[in-house]
Amino acid sequence: MLCQFSFKNFKSYKDETVFDMQAANLPEFAENIIYCKPASNLLPVAAIYGPNGGGKTNMLQALTCLISTVVKPIYDMEKTRTKLIVQQKVSCTPFLFDEKTSNEPTEFLLYFRTNGYEYRYYLSMLHDEIMAEALDRKKIGGKRTAHIFDREGKVIILGSSINKASINRDVNPKMPYLSFLAINYDIPAVNDAQKWFESCIIRRYANPKAELQIMLSDNKTIRRQFISALNDMGIDINGYRYDNDSKQLIMQRTLHGKTYELSYKDESDGTKKLIAALPILLIALAEGRLAVIDELDAKLHPKLLRYIIALFKNPKLNTHGAQLIFTSHDIATMKNTVYRRDEIWFAAEGDNHSSELYSLYEIRKENNERINNTAAYDKQYLEGRYGADPYLQNMLKDGEWQ
Repeated sequence: MLCQFSFKNFKSYKDETVFDMQAANLPEFAENIIYCKPASNLLPVAAIYGPNGGGKTNMLQALTCLISTVVKPIYDMEKTRTKLIVQQKVSCTPFLFDEKTSNEPTEFLLYFRTNGYEYRYYLSMLHDEIMAEALDRKKIGGKRTAHIFDREGKVIILGSSINKASINRDVNPKMPYLSFLAINYDIPAVNDAQKWFESCIIRRYANPKAELQIMLSDNKTIRRQFISALNDMGIDINGYRYDNDSKQLIMQRTLHGKTYELSYKDESDGTKKLIAALPILLIALAEGRLAVIDELDAKLHPKLLRYIIALFKNPKLNTHGAQLIFTSHDIATMKNTVYRRDEIWFAAEGDNHSSELYSLYEIRKENNERINNTAAYDKQYLEGRYGADPYLQNMLKDGEWQ
């Protein structure tokens, strides 16, 4: 599970930015958080809102960049330990609206939990080369931190648990040492960290090609869950098959006892989006993975988006600590009946074209009190009270549109 992610000098983000999946001490939806005693509890869902160009996608790309930087060399060398990897490579680009930052490293810091431990991974990159890197871990709820390795330039210092003469410290400057260790050695702490990175599911539905990559399974359980979820959302598909002759996915419906078939390409845009996205989300739920989805709400009715959110927030269905992070423009879903205040995030452009990221829970009113959990989040957002102004007010001011 993801605990916290921070980064600096990446695309539209100039200053250090923190994204936190640790649950705040809030009264609402207490039954829906992921309980992790004796450690801090975590959130199952986080939605990022904001205007176009505000930095929503870039925030997800920062996380994607870190994950893919670790996973890609392992994948290329065919040394992965996870059967299904759903990711894409994102290049590391610094903040370019400043002469200084364009030649400074991009920094990432990630806290995540897996297999009874909490890991801390730090990576600093400049022009695709690794400037610094470190991996630490401690038992969940424990106090003692074990250093796995530290890297500063070409100097690599191994922690006591893996400090052996047989372990090579000479690594390509463009390859993370975590990836190098995963490829060449069998080290339990490294293996666990590697499998967490590989398990992350990343999809960007702003790219139409994403809807052409469908991962339907012949597994009876997964097939039943997929069809059941579609039916719950009002889509009456009761089967599917792949036609080898036409190389097409065929969706099946039964009407008056007779089965009718329709090619996937002939389905509505919304149905095609669900057919492409649902299997990935069900895999995340079944295996306790992190799903990072850009524009999850595209082509979806708000009720369908709410259904997907409810899947992850239902502890009876989400039994393995799966998490969903996504960007959205769907203001109709920004309700206090759907989200906790710490599950809503905003990305907006600040001074000097630099993006800022903050949660609804962090916002203070003029009297220094937090936004109330009974507030009309969608209405107040459209009024510009949350800072990530969706430019409606500016458009409607006298003299602006004449």
